[in-house]
Amino acid sequence: MKTYFSWKKILIGLSVLLIGFIVTTCSITKKNIKSQYQKVLNGDPLDVIIVPGIPFEGKTWHQVMKMRVYWSVHLFELGLTKNIIYSGSSVYSPYVEAEVMKRYAVELGIPEEKIILEPNAEHSTENVFYSYHLAKKLGFENIALATDPFQSKLMKKFIRKKLKKKVKLIPIDFDLIHEQMTLPDPQIDTADLHVQNFVSITDRESWWKRFMGTLGNNIDYDSFEKVNK
Repeated sequence: MKTYFSWKKILIGLSVLLIGFIVTTCSITKKNIKSQYQKVLNGDPLDVIIVPGIPFEGKTWHQVMKMRVYWSVHLFELGLTKNIIYSGSSVYSPYVEAEVMKRYAVELGIPEEKIILEPNAEHSTENVFYSYHLAKKLGFENIALATDPFQSKLMKKFIRKKLKKKVKLIPIDFDLIHEQMTLPDPQIDTADLHVQNFVSITDRESWWKRFMGTLGNNIDYDSFEKVNK
């Protein structure tokens, strides 16, 4: 099977994760994570949670995708959210990340009618921005980002600046999904999810444009706000 990850891409990915780790480790503690989770437990059920994707190569899901999906399942099963938005386009591999996550989630017991797809985002900032506006279009008000602590922390400033703190944060509490992470992977069929004539973002955009995308600078905010009023 063809792989869509070169060593260069892997090294770039690891570099980004390392930077994220350095930037966020000092401020992320287990106490903070549990405190944010407790706020959700004590509050009204969320209308919807936003779950960002990660590339899928066509064979099995990445551990990061696994923990994000299991976290969304955990929140749904406890009644802490009524719906789930899975977000992510076909970015580095020819599979729409949102579609893949949905298929895993359904296999894990989430009713299909409770899942909404946002298939256009190519960066974390877009995952949050596009999904937030999709949620608002659907009439949802109580909205949260449910992802790993590192991405959650990195998105905090963007949410504060661009969305006026209208999206809550629920970073993954690894203690609560530890057992699920050790389970055998669900088996899903993704043959029909393969995108034809796929072109990786690394071949479509320069490194600088991709970097700007991670900061949310590729979003046309003015046009988007007018169209989505």
